[in-house]
Amino acid sequence: MKKLTKFLLNKIPRPILINMSILARPLIILFFKGKNFTDPIDGNSYRKFMPYGYGKQRENALSPGTLSLERHRQMWLYLKNETDFFTKNYKVLHMAPEQSFFKRFRKMKNLDYLTADLFSPIVDVKADILDLPFENESFDVVFCNHVLEHIEDDRKAMSELFRVLKPGGWGIIQVPMKNSLEKTYEDFTIKDPKERQKHFGQYDHVRWYGMDYFQRLECVGFKVDINYYSKKFSAEDRKRFALMENEILPVVYKS
Repeated sequence: MKKLTKFLLNKIPRPILINMSILARPLIILFFKGKNFTDPIDGNSYRKFMPYGYGKQRENALSPGTLSLERHRQMWLYLKNETDFFTKNYKVLHMAPEQSFFKRFRKMKNLDYLTADLFSPIVDVKADILDLPFENESFDVVFCNHVLEHIEDDRKAMSELFRVLKPGGWGIIQVPMKNSLEKTYEDFTIKDPKERQKHFGQYDHVRWYGMDYFQRLECVGFKVDINYYSKKFSAEDRKRFALMENEILPVVYKS
């Protein structure tokens, strides 16, 4: 299973993988059904989760039912337990929407939910995050997860997200981070996919974010909550939901 998932992630373009996963999901769910792990997004339990990773693979990372990773399950639990996202009327922009959330958010009657991306086959609007086709202060909530590490001019992308967010609005902007890294490591001269894999952990990434990521967000105007939300759960629940204890959930606000 490790070799298969690693091969698929590294050899097949992301839009094709999305379509493949939709077709294969019913069989995957049956194969992994059990009681050891619970996905809080769909409430279903499994004997194990699937491994995931472009390089070294993490055990019990990818949920068979929702295809959620640790960061998705943490975000869901935060939204459910700490916000009024599931009850209040919000206009939401979701950049590069994750399959874990896409259909669920779409069905929520309290949300005016819009998705956008340059390449994803499932979005409402084909849009470049460096030049979003939306008016200033259009959205109450903005989600943009694991996008900025693909973009050289990440500050421009951040400023676009800030621009379209209403005053008083909030969002979640996750990126791959090394908590032990004080300063972000980036080198735009590295173009070869194998070298990018070696330096940045994935063939199409241009940086590893360090703890100065939050300063980048603040420089474009955001206030940032550096939230270690998984730590609020017991060790037993973190294991059951397959959460990472030290993963940061960056929650942003526009004053």
